[in-house]
Amino acid sequence: MTLTTQSPTSGELGSAQPVTTLLGKGSEFEGKLSFEGTVRVDGKLTGEIFTDDVLIVGEGAEVNAEVTVGAIVIQGVVRGNITAKRSVEIHSPGKVKGNINTPSLFIEKGVFFDGHCQMDSGVAAAESSHVPRHSGGKKVSEKAPGGSTGASGGSGNSTT
Repeated sequence: MTLTTQSPTSGELGSAQPVTTLLGKGSEFEGKLSFEGTVRVDGKLTGEIFTDDVLIVGEGAEVNAEVTVGAIVIQGVVRGNITAKRSVEIHSPGKVKGNINTPSLFIEKGVFFDGHCQMDSGVAAAESSHVPRHSGGKKVSEKAPGGSTGASGGSGNSTT
């Protein structure tokens, strides 16, 4: 089944993405999910997620998982750590409670993010020195110019 959905994204994910798999509203999945292509979750997912491709967490979705992806677009709720090789986008009314490790982060105004963010690219991430971090969720009222938040090696908690 291939659906085409207009995802609310910027950058490389800004065009229509062919959704290869859909976990619709009312669906529940528990376990390890590994996939190729673009998967959209609109239901509940608990466990672990692995892909080099794209995960879309739709509005109303609840994901309680350790997430390792190529890119992720979030409008729902994600509880767990996120590692993305390319990008993380959090759109309103999205909520993330967990740490994020990605070279590219976009947080829209109206989003809640409670965790640490590490922004390093590739091998440099493993070799970089540790930056002191602080915790605690807060409401972020502004996004940085260009729609991007943070800088390489940045950390902190924010809610937009």
